[in-house]
Amino acid sequence: MYKVLFIFLLLFFKLMPASAGIDWKLNTEKDGIKIYTSVVPDSKIKAIKVECEVTATASQLVTILMDIKNAPEWVYHTKSCSLVKQVSPSELYYYSEVTLPWPVKNRDFVSHLTVSQDHNTKVVTVDGPVVNDLVPAKDNIVRINHSNGKWVITPLGNGQVKIEYSLHVDPGGDLPAWLINMFATEGPMQIFKNLKTELQKPAYKSATLPFITN
Repeated sequence: MYKVLFIFLLLFFKLMPASAGIDWKLNTEKDGIKIYTSVVPDSKIKAIKVECEVTATASQLVTILMDIKNAPEWVYHTKSCSLVKQVSPSELYYYSEVTLPWPVKNRDFVSHLTVSQDHNTKVVTVDGPVVNDLVPAKDNIVRINHSNGKWVITPLGNGQVKIEYSLHVDPGGDLPAWLINMFATEGPMQIFKNLKTELQKPAYKSATLPFITN
């Protein structure tokens, strides 16, 4: 059941940038999806990074990430996902609860998603740090208070983009870090397989966004 714990962490969209100085080691490669792990100073929890290339536009991917109500369809073990506040077409706050098997308590979090694009390189960045105190904590659910990171979507030409997705998060509670780290690659693999399926759905296949240049 502990492997499910890390699967739910992929829901957050609050990812740790692949910054200089992090020693990423390739852990798994399958179906064009590469998963790396890295030790993080002063943390028992390893960071992960996922890389893959897909046939899609940045607008398609951002549309999926910002379609909060649809997250339970492709993000494993999502019990609920609801919009808290829509600031603008490229910025929002959302709340999500992740279901975990007994006796592990469910987790929840509030995330602040913002989308930006470099107008020269066309690289799109989606930041999503957790925020505190926007939604009251709930009984019998562990609130996630520490998580950092981002999605980076880089156009490659010929209708393809490269996705780089990195994550370091403290799930809270008293779960052993070695159990979380042991299953660190299983969740990302499933999430990215589901993401590729989502990209083929009619709702996203021709998606365009006014604040993204493809």
